[in-house]
Amino acid sequence: MNVLSTVKLSHTIKEQLANDFPSITFYHDQKIDEADQLLPKADIILTYGEDLLEDHISAATNLNWIMVASAGIEKLPFDILKQRQISVTNAKGVHAIPMAEYCLSMMLQVYRQAKVLIENEKQHNWDRRVKMEELYGKTVYILGTGAIGTATAKLSKAFGMKVLGMNSDGRSIEYFDQTFQKEEILLPLTEADFVISVLPSTNDTKSLINKEFIHKMKEEAVFINIGRGDVIVEEDLITALKNNKLKHAVLDVFEEEPLGKQHIFWELDNVTVTPHLSGITDLYLPRAMEIFQKNLHHYLANEFTSMDNKINLDQRY
Repeated sequence: MNVLSTVKLSHTIKEQLANDFPSITFYHDQKIDEADQLLPKADIILTYGEDLLEDHISAATNLNWIMVASAGIEKLPFDILKQRQISVTNAKGVHAIPMAEYCLSMMLQVYRQAKVLIENEKQHNWDRRVKMEELYGKTVYILGTGAIGTATAKLSKAFGMKVLGMNSDGRSIEYFDQTFQKEEILLPLTEADFVISVLPSTNDTKSLINKEFIHKMKEEAVFINIGRGDVIVEEDLITALKNNKLKHAVLDVFEEEPLGKQHIFWELDNVTVTPHLSGITDLYLPRAMEIFQKNLHHYLANEFTSMDNKINLDQRY
């Protein structure tokens, strides 16, 4: 059995794979466009999901399983995967801790006026009139109650916040005081002090956060997006921010990345821009590989139904 990997792994992880799976040949550190000779041999491909094209899948005649070492899978060639009935799993869950910490750090950054304080420090300006606010007693509304949303809810509860959530069917989730189904997405907006989107890019989520959505939010609300950029109608968000219809927006993902140097988001005082790094941590790959290795044991034992994070190719998540 052969595994073709376009994910660059540490020497330690490579050694562990070789020791734990002696019957498997691993082709590490490959570039997919230079792997013409290896693709027909590959039973499994380990990838970040952004390099695989339909032609690569066609060439991989023995391919049975793709492990995407990230949560985002929207760039995969789904039509041929469905046609070939190739299993796909991802690394959902590995981002939960760093992205939850990012959200809390940004909530505190806005309420504790970090930008103002840093600028005052640079200017040697002793100004005790800078307004300080507390997270305690505030309400956060999290769109998406999966691993990342739940981890964010848990940390928010530790700060004494009320936590509301939205998922597909409104099912109850630990650490959430109340959850709403997708059809009720607008209901909590008039109450929320913070709105956090953890939503993936799907046909159902694109442009979901639009003029109507933003109009329902409190003018003192803070919006945070760590999901996908195309969930937002950027022009609607820009209009609201220009007119001070929102307190602040923290944006880690964008419709087009990298964000253009002349984009207005860089200029607006009530926007914090970060370069799609909310999930980055030195523990990212070890966590992703834990999922891969666990699933690889199931795969070798023909226990396909026991594999974690299996993707529904029709729903694309």
